[in-house]
Amino acid sequence: MEREIYLDNSATTRPYDEVIDFIDDINRNFYGNPSSLHTKGIQAEKLMKESRDTIARTLGATRDEVYFTSGGTEANNLAIAGYLYANPRKGKHIITTKIEHPSVLEVFKHMSEQGYKVDFLDVDSKGLVRIDDLERLINEDTSLISIICVNNETGVIQPIDEIAAAIKRSGKDIVLHVDAVQAYGKLNIIPKKQGIDILTVSSHKIHGPKGVGAIYISKGTKIKPLVLGGGQERLLRSGTENVPGICGFGMAADITFKSIESNEKHCSSIKSMFIEMLKNSVDGAVIISPENSSPYILNVSFADVRAEVLLHHLETRNIFVSTGSACSSRKNVHSHVLKAMGVKPELIEGAIRFSFSSFNTKEDIVETVEAIKDILPKIRIRRGGRK
Repeated sequence: MEREIYLDNSATTRPYDEVIDFIDDINRNFYGNPSSLHTKGIQAEKLMKESRDTIARTLGATRDEVYFTSGGTEANNLAIAGYLYANPRKGKHIITTKIEHPSVLEVFKHMSEQGYKVDFLDVDSKGLVRIDDLERLINEDTSLISIICVNNETGVIQPIDEIAAAIKRSGKDIVLHVDAVQAYGKLNIIPKKQGIDILTVSSHKIHGPKGVGAIYISKGTKIKPLVLGGGQERLLRSGTENVPGICGFGMAADITFKSIESNEKHCSSIKSMFIEMLKNSVDGAVIISPENSSPYILNVSFADVRAEVLLHHLETRNIFVSTGSACSSRKNVHSHVLKAMGVKPELIEGAIRFSFSSFNTKEDIVETVEAIKDILPKIRIRRGGRK
């Protein structure tokens, strides 16, 4: 098989081999329904409990604060809509940012149609929320604030601790939801210590299977279920549990968190190497991701280039990258994240997201830069719109 260079780890990751083998074993030998009372069901329930304990441990939480979902999108929907539906008297004003993932932005837009006053926070040129702006927006009717921890397109890390502190200073009964899908397994996040009431994560971003995620809900926070039926997940999320997926998620989390520091050091090293090589040898490369952004994500724009064209040329060389969020890249629209940061349209048009994992090597970076240098002269757009 021809060598692949996979640099689209923010979209999804390659599952660990151990996870693949474990899921196969679950499917073959532990296929019982966890709600069943016989031995097969009890075995499945026990395995799910072990995974729940693992996820809880990585968050410094208790088992009964962790609920499994079908992924980050469902978890975000449940966090926002579920909380607001369960607490209609807490207030009709909600706040988020302009750079959230679509699974948050679309829910906020939906809630605005249900009578909620929605404020979308601006960010500065580095993609960061201004705490003063947030404090000015908080009022007596504010009930929920939702902030992404690590942006999926640029890797910008929001000051969650400062945001939580601002909410506390307000003296208002406001719930803080954090979308940690791109942060989980990369940063150490302890919701209880950081003032986070609801936190959402996803399995396939940490080398686990697709189709499974989790939501942390602090004790005392009421959430109304969005999926009704058999009352699984302690009445919060009905439907027969995805036992193989949940077990794979637990194993992936266990492996990832055991090497979280070495993974971060490794990805920080190859990202720095990538930036240095681009700056020194690729004309027109503009680094969009700010300093101190996630070591796992690098957004770069190439002058006078259409990002999709570069993406497909790289693909012919078995190098896989992204033009932005995988959840919206097929819609052929300019990135709302880069627009909110004030990035010029011509730079947005040429923006590529490279995202890294522990599987990537320095050789991957060298080969990718060499490929970019070879491809760019062939696809650059000359002034006047002609190649």
